[in-house]
Amino acid sequence: MPTIKRKITPFLWFDTQAEEAAQFYTSIFDNSQIVRVNRYGKAGRETHGMEAGSVMTVEFEIEGQPLVALNGGPHFQFTEAFSLQVNCETQAEIDYFWSKLSEGGTESRCGWLKDKYGLSWQVVPAALPQMLMDADRAKSERAMGALMQMKKFDIAALQRAHAGQA
Repeated sequence: MPTIKRKITPFLWFDTQAEEAAQFYTSIFDNSQIVRVNRYGKAGRETHGMEAGSVMTVEFEIEGQPLVALNGGPHFQFTEAFSLQVNCETQAEIDYFWSKLSEGGTESRCGWLKDKYGLSWQVVPAALPQMLMDADRAKSERAMGALMQMKKFDIAALQRAHAGQA
């Protein structure tokens, strides 16, 4: 009997692009891989409507985080109510992930974007929580004011605002 690696695994519903999306995500992040592709059989066709042999689920990992992508049909779409957050140490990391993940998608505000599949991501400087939770309320307010004006985060601008040099 298999053992459970983790109790909780994000399960992402796609129309028919599960394998394509998993390949896209694993191409962007280091320490990532497609673990298994499962295919629909004949059973349940009257309910799920998928052809036998077509991709049902793709189990994959990005940065060691397991995820499952399902080809479930057009019934459900992603919303901003669910997102994946990418914590970045450097501006180069922010620029890289922002560029790759937003390609073919849409940029939003405050470090949020939607990729070409409609999945929301937050590309965030790892130092941001410290700035926002600073005991000096003036510093945290300045950092918050600066981030509210940004699409993609600019670490240097956030640090200048936090320090009162903006």
